[in-house]
Amino acid sequence: MQSANDLKQLLFGINHKSYPAYKSTRGAYQFPRYTLSIDHVQGDPFAAPSRVSVHINGKTAAFPTSLYDTYEKRVALQDYLLRQFARAIAPYSFRAKGSGKSGLLGVSRCGQEILERTACVLNPSDGSLIVNMEIGFPANGRTIASQELIRILFDFLPGCVEKSLLYRSLDPKACAGVARLCEDQQAIRAALKEKGLTAFIADGSILPRETGVSDLPMKHAVPFVSPESLRVTLDLPNRGSISGMGIPLGVTLIVGGGFHGKSTLLQALERGVYNHIAGDGREYVITDASAVKLRSEDSRSISNVDISLFIHDLPGKSDTTSFSTADASGSTSQAANVIEGIEAGTSLFLIDEDTSATNFMVRDAFMQRVISRSKEPITPFVERARQLYEQAGISTILVAGSSGAFFHIADTVIQMDSYRPFDITEKVKELCPEYPDAAGMPPVFQLPQSRRIMSVPKELQRERQRRPLKVKVHGIDSFSIGKETVDLRYVEQLEDGEQTASLGRLLEYALEYLTDGKRTIPQIVSLLEEKLEAERERTRRMKEYEE
Repeated sequence: MQSANDLKQLLFGINHKSYPAYKSTRGAYQFPRYTLSIDHVQGDPFAAPSRVSVHINGKTAAFPTSLYDTYEKRVALQDYLLRQFARAIAPYSFRAKGSGKSGLLGVSRCGQEILERTACVLNPSDGSLIVNMEIGFPANGRTIASQELIRILFDFLPGCVEKSLLYRSLDPKACAGVARLCEDQQAIRAALKEKGLTAFIADGSILPRETGVSDLPMKHAVPFVSPESLRVTLDLPNRGSISGMGIPLGVTLIVGGGFHGKSTLLQALERGVYNHIAGDGREYVITDASAVKLRSEDSRSISNVDISLFIHDLPGKSDTTSFSTADASGSTSQAANVIEGIEAGTSLFLIDEDTSATNFMVRDAFMQRVISRSKEPITPFVERARQLYEQAGISTILVAGSSGAFFHIADTVIQMDSYRPFDITEKVKELCPEYPDAAGMPPVFQLPQSRRIMSVPKELQRERQRRPLKVKVHGIDSFSIGKETVDLRYVEQLEDGEQTASLGRLLEYALEYLTDGKRTIPQIVSLLEEKLEAERERTRRMKEYEE
């Protein structure tokens, strides 16, 4: 390993040379508090910035093991440190001058959710820390301006590292607060199973967001207050006693007038599969981690999905036990989404009537009189929701605003009124006899068995023969692999484009190494999880060996 002074002399030596001379800087350099590794050098000042990593050994970082002695606390601490580092470098980005991306200092941008990211990795075995970032290596035109890079690496960066990544420079109470909040959030998740709940929303939570494009909490929003009949009190290890609304297992209906907070509550529950940072307003909104948000997706492709639980006896005798189409309708797309959710092992469906296919969700009495069951190939969701819970253990939380058919199957009915929830279950049960349920007996319930075999599409096979497949990420909404595009616009629980990038890389690896014409999709997902865990362990052992 070379010294920091070696790097400085190298940079002096390549000043005013053509930009490719920057390639000679690749390698690791020992600074007083950390090792700086230049991992990838951009091709020119207008290309994607260079990738650089900061490595701090455990003794120097010196974070107490109590802050990261569980997986969840480690992820929370990594998230906190990444945010601190991002704040530290922000004032220095583009302070160094030059063309294109010269002087850029960048790191992953964290939202309100706490996610595991490779941008900041803390090794649980020794407390060492790695932070990956981007730096735009400065140039004037395509001529190296290495004096500007020296400013970045020797004047700006050391202070940022010292200020944000070493325990002695941080507020110990703030660091401990991150761990305590994480412990409390995990205690709520454990309590969900113990108390037979699908979700918990603490009293005082702020569910509305600032704007449609901002995920920050709305100022002066109505705090959440649980109805007494649904109030649950939990004893958390750090905060102590906390009360809030517990949504029980089964079929839960959320109703109310327009703009009264139905969808806001559902959106908070969607994101409750993640832990949130302090101050978000949803720190104590916790949902079953397996929850899946469902909706219709007109024109999506479907490949060999058994949708016979909902759709059968199609004209032309199409086989719905292994249904495929490149252009699904609203009903077939939502049926496939339900089955894929079951295949993924979910215990909770989250559904908003506004984004669902009407003919998939319900058929009213008049329509059933006009079009007999024998002439209708769709068994609506309203006839399967109770069966999904009673026979498959899958609960449903459904926002409904126009159809009363769901009242007959609901275990719990919550009315949102000016962002305040009211338990109207008993009132609804009293009214149900006045509006008889016209639904007849649905076809026999039989849980689909996952037998989909993952294979490489012929187009990708031909492309792979010519060149290696490449993954290109298009923000949070989609990625392309080769010439094929995977549309993720309606996977509404994705929160970050880095999640999309990870999915693209995982699919690339699966297509390259795991598809053999025999393995099912769940089997391949399990193999990917094992591969990721093995890679983490290999990295940990290599780090120990190097030290």
